[in-house]
Amino acid sequence: MHKLFLVEDEPKLAAMVAAHLERYGYDVVRATRFDDLKTEFLTVDPDLVLLDINLPWYDGFYWCRQFRTVSNAPIIFISARGGEMDQVMAIDNGGDDYIVKPFNLDLVTAKVRGALRRAYGEYATGAEESALAAGGLRYDARRLQATYAGRDVELSRNEGQLLEALLRAGGRVVRRDTLLVALWDDAEFVDDNTLTVNVNRLRRKLAELGLEEAVRTVRGEGYRLEPPGGRA
Repeated sequence: MHKLFLVEDEPKLAAMVAAHLERYGYDVVRATRFDDLKTEFLTVDPDLVLLDINLPWYDGFYWCRQFRTVSNAPIIFISARGGEMDQVMAIDNGGDDYIVKPFNLDLVTAKVRGALRRAYGEYATGAEESALAAGGLRYDARRLQATYAGRDVELSRNEGQLLEALLRAGGRVVRRDTLLVALWDDAEFVDDNTLTVNVNRLRRKLAELGLEEAVRTVRGEGYRLEPPGGRA
């Protein structure tokens, strides 16, 4: 189930969009902290964002830039502002798509489905080489799924990118700055604690598979993956 973060301050519209998407099996989290959406975004850790432009405190362009410092998840703008410049600004500030209000809810669903398919599904870059494995731990990048000892767990996009980087290192230490660049294009603007939060989330997911000690911290350097059974 993909998790969606709906940033819309008009309660009736937000409820209508959320209810429609939930009928299609999506887990929709509606924004509430419009004064601190970045913190709420990090808590939710969504696979996709639906983002209005006209919001309290700061507009959607600002929040899109903030989200982009910590995530590559698809962002679809939904706005009553239908001008070409608004759409250009949305893309320039990190958005992936734009829907003008009033909109057909089936169009929203189709846009969401398409964006998720491009980001995580059969159209994702490198889907044909999506599987990595070491010591019995297998990661499928296309499905964002980790498997070990007959059990599997779904990962967020950031958790998946972390696990992929650690698996590709083949047991070697991966520096923190390398992981920051792997996850975020504008790594120099990312709080270092954000990486720690994401590593801890990955550890919790692997613990669900029985791999409580798989991700090791190498003080002053970075992280190393030590799955049972050694390297692939």
